[in-house]
Amino acid sequence: MTRVHDMGGRFGDGPVVPEAEDAPVFAEDWHARALAVTLACGALGQWNIDTSRHAREKLSPKDYARFSYYEKWIAALADLLVEKGVLTRADLEGKGAAGLHKLAERALKAENVAGVLAKGGPADREGGPPPRFSPGQAVRARIPADNALVDGGHTRLPAYAAGAQGYILRLHGTHVFPDSSAHGLGEAPEPLYAVRFHASALWAHPEHPEDEVVLDLWQSYLEPL
Repeated sequence: MTRVHDMGGRFGDGPVVPEAEDAPVFAEDWHARALAVTLACGALGQWNIDTSRHAREKLSPKDYARFSYYEKWIAALADLLVEKGVLTRADLEGKGAAGLHKLAERALKAENVAGVLAKGGPADREGGPPPRFSPGQAVRARIPADNALVDGGHTRLPAYAAGAQGYILRLHGTHVFPDSSAHGLGEAPEPLYAVRFHASALWAHPEHPEDEVVLDLWQSYLEPL
């Protein structure tokens, strides 16, 4: 079943309208605060980036369709904070208990923000299974595109690519496997590839059939041809 966020190439949602080159980074002041709060909560160490992405995917279809970009972020963050036991619904409503939170010592201080953001969160890892594919090799994306470990779980394989033939462009190295990491099943690192697909291999009636789409796909998403 295709989740509401998996929209690539789907008819009926209208064209993608790029922002103007001189558009502000944040359209509204609260957008910057939403980003800041999300990053600050992530620094508490109670979830990883794959978990947070899956939280946004789990929003109800009605909410996902009507929320703006940063409304999705805030709604998913609220869900995560309660799900992980960081806050309660009463806390979010301003009715929680007073006092210092148990995670207060992990709070991201203003003077440390620049260093933390500069460091980032690299997902490349040592070890894992050896690469099965090499540049130029023909491969097919797995069918179905669903998470093979968790029913309805997070995956980075878009539904529109399932079953399509592509070609290995390059090997990125070994990276954390999101289908496992998002659900607390361990990092399970795998080789990650850039895979090149012709638009005509992905969609029946592409506007520009000779266009190419490059997807970063993990090894277990791919089958040899």
